[in-house]
Amino acid sequence: MTVEHVDLPDEAATLALGASLAKRLAAGGCVYLQGDLGAGKTTLVRGMLRGLGHEGAVKSPTYTIVEPYELGGVNIYHFDLYRLADPEELEMIGVRDYFSPDSLCLLEWPERGAGVVPSPDLTITLAVDGHGRKATLDWAYDAS
Repeated sequence: MTVEHVDLPDEAATLALGASLAKRLAAGGCVYLQGDLGAGKTTLVRGMLRGLGHEGAVKSPTYTIVEPYELGGVNIYHFDLYRLADPEELEMIGVRDYFSPDSLCLLEWPERGAGVVPSPDLTITLAVDGHGRKATLDWAYDAS
């Protein structure tokens, strides 16, 4: 297990971290994105998607629950579980089909899917720090 701490003084730094992480995660995996509303979770996802070549808009899937992307032969699924009333709702959308070894699943509010979503390869916790953010990256394996 490896833990990294990153200072993010502005949005550009958050986007750059996302692009850097995208290169490390391009083969797939499950990433939990944790932090309060407005902490920068969707901004980080935007950086990851741009790092993988996405040029369009990136919106939070708050109402759709999942937003799919296909970039460079990798299926990427951006989940926002904030509005879930019960994790079992995920079963109705066939959530288990999204989690394959060759897909990258990015989950905002993963605790709302407890018992249904798989364990993460990486947990990113974002916290407001003055005008910027701090990110803690907790890898489930040795990421060095």
